[in-house]
Amino acid sequence: MRALIALVVIVYLVGVGVVLAPTISSKWSTGTASELFGSVWLELPRALAWPVTIYHRMMDTPEPTKTNAG
Repeated sequence: MRALIALVVIVYLVGVGVVLAPTISSKWSTGTASELFGSVWLELPRALAWPVTIYHRMMDTPEPTKTNAG
């Protein structure tokens, strides 16, 4: 059971890295550390929700829209 949980966690973290890779590669050499951090910080919610994005793409349903409540 521990191996299965470890595998799921590893796959999830690899997916987060794949989603963040374009942001990191575009800012790694050209921007400052604070610009890199800011870009990653803005992309982090989308990166953490990559399973939802993949599910919606597979089911051909639109992704939920973001709303600012407050």
